[in-house]
Amino acid sequence: MSAIITPDICDANPEVQVLDPVFVNFGGREAFCGPIRTVKCFEDNSLVKEAAAEPGDGAVLVVDAGGSHRCAMLGDMIAEQAADNSWSGVVMYGCVRDVDVLAETDLGVQALGAHPRKSEKRGAGQRDVPVTFAGATLKPGQWLYADNNGIVVAEARLNLEG
Repeated sequence: MSAIITPDICDANPEVQVLDPVFVNFGGREAFCGPIRTVKCFEDNSLVKEAAAEPGDGAVLVVDAGGSHRCAMLGDMIAEQAADNSWSGVVMYGCVRDVDVLAETDLGVQALGAHPRKSEKRGAGQRDVPVTFAGATLKPGQWLYADNNGIVVAEARLNLEG
């Protein structure tokens, strides 16, 4: 696959959704893409941990954590497990922690910010459902492309060969 450059993707595919510019890049991969798989949860990362333990097959885990800034929903251990299980990246509509380790992990990670407190573990939430945040609705099976310029979502995999 060619390099992921979201401005070029937008120029060539004006129909893509562009997420509001509220995310910070924390991961070891500055650019990443893949089919979307979703988790919807609030201040409980049990389902994020469950998903990261499964084969990612190059997918992007999109987490609607309700935009909470009160705890981290992803840390070093879950991120390393996701990388080991071939996830391409995580887009977290919430916070992450262990940011120095995340920066060295072979995983794309974009989130709203960093927070040192861990989340609850109650097993609450939903998986593989449409989620809406940052001005876009993201559905399992759509394709997400992310780099330092932003995050875009397409209905299907795009041909990035120039």
